[in-house]
Amino acid sequence: MKLLRFGTKGAEKPGLLDANGQIRDLSAHISDINGAALCAEALAKLADIDPQTLPVVEGEPRLGACVNGVGKFICIGLNYADHAAESGMDVPKEPVIFNKWTSAICGPNDNVEIPRGSSKTDWEVELGVVIGKAGRYIDEADAMDYVAGYCVINDVSEREWQLEKGGTWDKGKGFDTFGPIGPWLVTKDEVTDPHNLDMWLEVDGHRYQQGNTRTLIFNIPQLISYLSRCMSLQPGDVISTGTPPGVGLGQKPSPVYLRAGQTMRLGIEGLGEQQQLTVQA
Repeated sequence: MKLLRFGTKGAEKPGLLDANGQIRDLSAHISDINGAALCAEALAKLADIDPQTLPVVEGEPRLGACVNGVGKFICIGLNYADHAAESGMDVPKEPVIFNKWTSAICGPNDNVEIPRGSSKTDWEVELGVVIGKAGRYIDEADAMDYVAGYCVINDVSEREWQLEKGGTWDKGKGFDTFGPIGPWLVTKDEVTDPHNLDMWLEVDGHRYQQGNTRTLIFNIPQLISYLSRCMSLQPGDVISTGTPPGVGLGQKPSPVYLRAGQTMRLGIEGLGEQQQLTVQA
């Protein structure tokens, strides 16, 4: 299934995308796409619904983040060796963990705000993993049992705040609108191999990022197991697994950063596309 949330900000309804690319309204069956709707039993009930029996959503409504009520927005840094190299950093021996504040979450096509005073706002296409079952101290062999599905994430980053102002990376990662999620949550049964998905990102039609999840340093079971050793994972938590090379910071001969009035377009094979206009905060 491709689950989604549609409607005005703060009043989104749950829906799904049918085989013809038409949005169908799930409001009669669930109140939202959130942790409670993502356990195996709840997803099985949704899968039993014939999409043709659901009301068609007319027009092209705004899409919200494909999961609501995210408890933790956990990100993994430098998880592609070639991205670590372009950033001038060593390949990590253990996962690099940082957070995006949940207030950064927005819809996949919402505007992205350039923070006031920023001259180093950057882009990062990433595979998102949505947790569907609570757990701690999870074995790698069992880790995929805790996955509800996958989505596209743009890990928008302000490099000055991330790298030049001291402290942790979190400061440069959590500005409002820095976490577009969606367009939809694709349940894991529809993704044959999450470790072999093409991914890309363009700014104003120029392709900067082109990668594949097969080059992840730490794969999804490794990340889930590792994270569950230092925190409990709950349904609805989102893990952003890292970005391939091609970010603005790594451009040669000099970095390229976002400015207001530009269009980012990004996607992952089988998981859909996002498009954001950059605006000044």
